[in-house]
Amino acid sequence: MKRKLDFIFLCFIVSFLLTNCKEKKVTLGMNISFDKEENIHYGNDSDQVMDLYIPHQKSTKKRDVFIIIHGGGWHSGNKSQLTFFTLSMMQRFPDYIFANINYRNASQTQYGIPNQTEDIKSVITFLKRKLKDSPKIILMGNSAGGHLSMLYAYKFDSDKEVKAVINIVGPTDLSDPGFKTYQEYSFVEQHLVDPKILTKGTSAVHFASPVYWIENTSAPTLSYYGKTDRVISITQKTILDSALNKNNIINESYEFNGGHLDWDKSPNHTFLIDKIEAFLKRTDKK
Repeated sequence: MKRKLDFIFLCFIVSFLLTNCKEKKVTLGMNISFDKEENIHYGNDSDQVMDLYIPHQKSTKKRDVFIIIHGGGWHSGNKSQLTFFTLSMMQRFPDYIFANINYRNASQTQYGIPNQTEDIKSVITFLKRKLKDSPKIILMGNSAGGHLSMLYAYKFDSDKEVKAVINIVGPTDLSDPGFKTYQEYSFVEQHLVDPKILTKGTSAVHFASPVYWIENTSAPTLSYYGKTDRVISITQKTILDSALNKNNIINESYEFNGGHLDWDKSPNHTFLIDKIEAFLKRTDKK
């Protein structure tokens, strides 16, 4: 029965892509619909674009915003990787606004940070202006996107606009021996962080590790890690859990069966969405 339902949903998604990709409205059934704007520029760079989904049904209630941040080792990837998952989230959270974003990639000639964290800030600023509101933000990303979600929330969110972080297989401590086996670790060391923003005695690896910026006012965090992930070791989960608990931050973490790319496969994605829903209800009571 479960496989049948998954197949039906897959057919629905294919139908959506074929019939709605050019339309300005996304209909997800059960009276759920969103107004859609694709490839909105929130900055001057060609990579600074996002897809925005706003509930079609008007409401006097203040809406929170999910900002969805893709993975790709900080130097590749695209928001299209998370379109299906974003649609699944929209079905479960029909009263939320969703922004599925691209950001400036790191390269041999361009550092990832602070560009990428500044891009998150630019998205938030753009949304506040467009929505004529100051919504609470939920940062959600996978892999590098999970890392950037945590790093922005713990280090750069000076206005405390981030309500929660949903971290999916994101690295938390880049100095962890379990992460140093990452095949592009030298790229992380040399091209992730611009040396100009480092204070004396602070390494790029230390600066870029979200776990080092956790304090008792950090955003509540839900994490999801693969038991057989060969890219991001399960030790990253343990390190993050410990730091969050030490600072009395509301947090939950879960493990799924599979590797780095298996988090959005059935039944893992359904389990994750269930946990996100329960977690946000918990943080709302905070």
